[in-house]
Amino acid sequence: MIRKGSIPYRMIAGAGLVLIRAFEWMIRRQSGDRVFYESREFPWTSRVEAGWKDIRQELEQVLAAPRPVPSFESVSEEQARIVQPEHWKTFFFYAYGHRVDDGCARCPKTVALLDSIPGMTTAMFSILTPGTRIAPHRGPFKGVLRYHLALIVPADGERCAIRVGGEGRRWREGEGLVFDDTYEHEAWNETDEVRGVLFVDFLRKLPFPLSALNRGMIHLIGASPFVQNMVENLNRMNGRIADAPLPLAS
Repeated sequence: MIRKGSIPYRMIAGAGLVLIRAFEWMIRRQSGDRVFYESREFPWTSRVEAGWKDIRQELEQVLAAPRPVPSFESVSEEQARIVQPEHWKTFFFYAYGHRVDDGCARCPKTVALLDSIPGMTTAMFSILTPGTRIAPHRGPFKGVLRYHLALIVPADGERCAIRVGGEGRRWREGEGLVFDDTYEHEAWNETDEVRGVLFVDFLRKLPFPLSALNRGMIHLIGASPFVQNMVENLNRMNGRIADAPLPLAS
């Protein structure tokens, strides 16, 4: 494991950031800049949302199990700078093409739907415990878009929401949000209840050869210390992690 903050980590991160920013410039020229997208722009969302109750049932089983759901900062130490310890919980299925066998085995209906998503790269249950606030930050790479399928939403929706760029949105159970997470964003759950969503990153649709370059960038990120440290932590927590091919983009 190349530790965060070490000289090799900083060198790799610096070179990777230059490469990512150059590629993001090409994406902006091709795709423009949008914050939120309509779910109906992605045909697969209707199929996933039709199964939202099955997904929620598996999330509830995960939450009720004796084994605690790990905090995100215990999986990825980079997250410690944006959230209070033990507040943001995550249950991983995929991380940049690495399949988390334990998570997938425990939630087969969820995984069957995830595997039907073209270009899916990362997927997990994202759980905000009561009183959680995720500080403003930006996502690592513009080559993906983010999808949230709301599964468990506190009754007081006014106190549980997300802001991306200058736009605020609320989660509604059974409905999805699609957005570009490279805009500064923050989320909060100021209620006494849990908020749970299915969190998915999927490849942005781009013309060839940008589409091929984009898949290559995802594989490079998947091989970086940022992701490899996550994989090692998940491996330690859950057992064997397998590399999985990314579903083909449509």
